[in-house]
Amino acid sequence: MNGQDYYIPAAALAVALAFKLPALRNNWRDPLLRSVCALLILAGSVFTFAAPPTIAAVNHWTGISNFSAPLVYCLITLFSAACLVLIVNWRGGPPEQTRRISRRWIVGYCAVATVVLVLFVLGEAPTERLRDFDTYYAGTPYIQEMIGLYLTAHLVAAVVMVAMCWRWSLQVRGWLRTGLVIIVVGYVFNLSYDATKISAVVARWLGHDLDGLSTYVAPPLASVGALISAIGFVLPLVCQRLSDNWQTWSTYRRLGPLWVEVQPCTPSGTPCLRMPWWSSPELRMIQRESDIHDAFLHLGPYFDERDRDRAYELALASGSDEGTARAVAEAVMVTTAVRARTADPDGAVIVSSEEAPADTPEPPRDLLRISHALRTSPLVAALRGTATLSGRG
Repeated sequence: MNGQDYYIPAAALAVALAFKLPALRNNWRDPLLRSVCALLILAGSVFTFAAPPTIAAVNHWTGISNFSAPLVYCLITLFSAACLVLIVNWRGGPPEQTRRISRRWIVGYCAVATVVLVLFVLGEAPTERLRDFDTYYAGTPYIQEMIGLYLTAHLVAAVVMVAMCWRWSLQVRGWLRTGLVIIVVGYVFNLSYDATKISAVVARWLGHDLDGLSTYVAPPLASVGALISAIGFVLPLVCQRLSDNWQTWSTYRRLGPLWVEVQPCTPSGTPCLRMPWWSSPELRMIQRESDIHDAFLHLGPYFDERDRDRAYELALASGSDEGTARAVAEAVMVTTAVRARTADPDGAVIVSSEEAPADTPEPPRDLLRISHALRTSPLVAALRGTATLSGRG
């Protein structure tokens, strides 16, 4: 593999991180979001610093032969910890238990990274090796322990990740299950990377030569595994966000008929807020719901329960179920109230209602069902334009 094979995945991970940074800035205390960003940073760092051109540059800049080796091993170790911590926070549970397990993984793998650096300092690796450091120094005191330690830590993390994600995937559905299965596939590649590396190193210990497994087979497996795993972590979060946005836009659109219906009755003193084009779907939906509720407050004196009760009876008689009949009845009452308010430009009914005792508050209305009834109910369409069903007017 050449440098391009490493830098392209690193760039892709950097783009994914750029999309996550605004959310991290606004929700810094979210442990799941912090874990995702840490994973993306470490995965991108592993790809960047494991590229042969970067290895040579780091060795040159530091003036230490093979300094890139412990650096990359530490990044791989910390990336393994980030994956474990992300799964722990992603799965959730009691906050204190989640924090305790996360701290254990972080402390344990930070200790491994520290020992890796200490072993490198104690050992001697004077000859620069850009691609075959593991097998070339497999028999060197302290260096061989360093290589064995990082491979063992990576193998433990891979086994734990496969077990946790596979067990969890059997309990969930949807995008979360898809992401977990993708993570398992990615870590199967990581296990293959560990198998090839360990086989080559052990072969060196036994006096055999399987260096090709470590030099030419293991790096592509590691790159593919890390990239697939990162996709598995990010995909459910991105798709869930897109799904939530789609649901919000759908709700916003479905409220449209009711919002249009009550717009003529919006209080004249209420300023009309124009939403910027970049406003979030959630903010737009909240604003639309607020407009409808404000209009309902203004229409309150014109609501006639006799209209609603009569429409409810007609809807039941036409074969509608109880929930649909209630929505149709509310839609008819809203429609007749809008017509009554339009016919009373001076607001005489409002003035008289201010002098009357306040009515008992009504339960919350199902705005979506009312809006749907306004758009689809033949009864509402037939009665629209009729001032009242009860003979008032």
